[in-house]
Amino acid sequence: MDAKVRLYVEQPLGAGQAVAVGPEQATYLFAVMRLAVGTAVALFNGVDGEWLARVADVGKRRGVLVCETQTRPLALPPDLWLLFSPIRKERTNFIVEKAVELGVARLLPVTTRFTQSERWRQDKQFAHAIEAAEQCGATFVPRVDDVQPLDRRLADWPEGRVLLWADEALAGRSSTLTGIIDAGTPSAILIGPEGGFSDAEKTQLRALPFVRPISLGPRILRAETAAVAALVLWQAAVGDWR
Repeated sequence: MDAKVRLYVEQPLGAGQAVAVGPEQATYLFAVMRLAVGTAVALFNGVDGEWLARVADVGKRRGVLVCETQTRPLALPPDLWLLFSPIRKERTNFIVEKAVELGVARLLPVTTRFTQSERWRQDKQFAHAIEAAEQCGATFVPRVDDVQPLDRRLADWPEGRVLLWADEALAGRSSTLTGIIDAGTPSAILIGPEGGFSDAEKTQLRALPFVRPISLGPRILRAETAAVAALVLWQAAVGDWR
């Protein structure tokens, strides 16, 4: 495929399908990347896989691309969710970006007793997830939820989904998931805030039958590092990396 630009769109994709782009994407394609009529672009929408399209019309604030052939089918990530507490902006962006790259199906921000930043723009973070998917070659963009208190999220927990809690108290113990979770089990990972969980939150988590405390190795990790470590651990053990 000769496309040097990869773009997420919200329109259906298929052979001969014309795809209109609005002002923001037109500026990127034609002013920044300087694409001309006939230039190849890779398109995906999270549903129809990836398609090779070509620029058919160029304008200052609009444009049209026409799909030619499908280059890759839709590849869904494993049934894995990530729960995390928002932290400082650039570090939260890092978590979202790496979660997309590492392969999650859903991002669920939660507030806890010691959450130090409740700033969360669902639309901004979904846009950040799209950018990450465009860059890493994913054909799927994870669902990005609005922020909710942790206790409310736990109260509505779906039956059959295991929640792996990265428990700082287990630092130094084995970080293997052997015997903790089986391949194919709907899963979620919970990462705490920069200040850790409160005693009340720890007590609540330990009492829930769907929660499995896990170690992330010999050292206590920063929140964004813990998110990456936990995702890698899960993917290597029971995900689509095996």
